[in-house]
Amino acid sequence: MQPTTRKPSFFQTRGFKRFRANKLSFYAAVIFLLLFGVSLFADVLANDRPVVVYYKHHVYFPVFQSLPETTFGGVLRGETDYSLMSIRSEINNNGFYIMPPIHYRYDSIITDLKQPSPTPPDRRHWLGTDSSAGDVLAELLYGFRISVLFGFMLTIASTIIGVIAGGAMGFFGGKIDLLGQRFMEIWGAIPMLFLLIILSSLIVPNFWWLFFLLLLFGWMQLTHLVRAEVLRVRQQDYIKAARVMGLSSWRIITHHVLPNALTSVVTFLPFLLAGSVTTLTSLDFLGFGLPPGSPSLGYLLKEGKDNINALWLSMTSFIVITTQLSLLTFIGAGLRDALDPRR
Repeated sequence: MQPTTRKPSFFQTRGFKRFRANKLSFYAAVIFLLLFGVSLFADVLANDRPVVVYYKHHVYFPVFQSLPETTFGGVLRGETDYSLMSIRSEINNNGFYIMPPIHYRYDSIITDLKQPSPTPPDRRHWLGTDSSAGDVLAELLYGFRISVLFGFMLTIASTIIGVIAGGAMGFFGGKIDLLGQRFMEIWGAIPMLFLLIILSSLIVPNFWWLFFLLLLFGWMQLTHLVRAEVLRVRQQDYIKAARVMGLSSWRIITHHVLPNALTSVVTFLPFLLAGSVTTLTSLDFLGFGLPPGSPSLGYLLKEGKDNINALWLSMTSFIVITTQLSLLTFIGAGLRDALDPRR
């Protein structure tokens, strides 16, 4: 009986060991994943609704469900306003409730400020408030989450399209490569920002509208790289041997070409993610991004510009965005070194 060899797990691969040996990149990845993980729980950490309500032997989760005021002894059928003392007293008299650490959402308007907004950091608002009387820390949590999610989705979609288009152009060559290159030259010459400004005057942009518009142009960043890598790999002897053996093009591409051509693509992904986050932040700062009222890092930057005396606004958003992009850059540099076949 022949001994079976176990395939090493991801954490046992040489690439991961090299990446882990790069302390700066490894800890950058840990910190970024930790921050992103925390932001995924923004609804639980920063909300103006209780996380849990125990009322008359019933358990409710207002963070995830809308409850009418009649649920807690009120007379209105509208959604419960948990900031009312009458509601809180009624719940306390018949049970209890647990509020999040931050008692505000990104869109909460704080009405009991002791001075006109924006207000500097204090015990209730650790990073202060903006000109709309919103809690800056809550806006950062939600803004970080939506910017990273937007970047992840745009990076994944752009990568899929870029790999398919670049792989087809590089592997088949000929007219497919020629027509693909001419199309990309023409398509890439379209000024995306001007197109975005024109379309913004016709319709109100939203998350998905921005995603598909940026995807129309974002896929080309990887296509050139994938095409070049596939052109290099297809000249290798083992690819020629596979052709002679009669393997189908699909099998050669999926089993032999792409696995050897995508190393450089993987190293490029963190930079692509950083670019996607930067693009969304820039559009929000210029007023062509997410609709007003959405959580956004670019909106906080704009708040800092419009309220130059409120330094906590500009400094907070600047530090968060700089840290976010620096972490992604360190991760990308570490992946590039770890997956470099010449090392």
